[in-house]
Amino acid sequence: CMEDMVQTQEIDIQEIMRLLPHRYPFLMVDRITSLIPRQSVKGIKNVTVNEPCFQGHFPGQPIFPGVLILEGMAQTGGCMAFCSVPEMIGERLVYFAGIDKARFRKPVVPGDQLEYRLELSKHKRLIMVMKGQAFVGDQLVAEAELMASFV
Repeated sequence: CMEDMVQTQEIDIQEIMRLLPHRYPFLMVDRITSLIPRQSVKGIKNVTVNEPCFQGHFPGQPIFPGVLILEGMAQTGGCMAFCSVPEMIGERLVYFAGIDKARFRKPVVPGDQLEYRLELSKHKRLIMVMKGQAFVGDQLVAEAELMASFV
């Protein structure tokens, strides 16, 4: 990640794991497809039937939990946060500090590819507020306002 970068960049899973402390089974973003520091980020999560959550949510009718969609949004936003303030990489963690206006529009099931889209709304010192949306194809499946804090 480069702070002054204006163009869009992609980030693979190895770089995501360098930025975030999350690991399987709780890493909820597979790739960053677009990132403009201090502006926006897009990431994807491939939802497979092998996800541990499907053992109990729900047997015979697997639905990806909404809270995990929000976690994936937050992790995608965390990647943008670190790329926006690269001096924090390895020095601090990005914590999910708040959520507002969360809405779930459509169930997400195995075989779907989630695309997280976040835009930075506010950035003040160590706090960032982002507007997030999750899509499957062109269908909006979830949305929320997320707050992240460097700790």
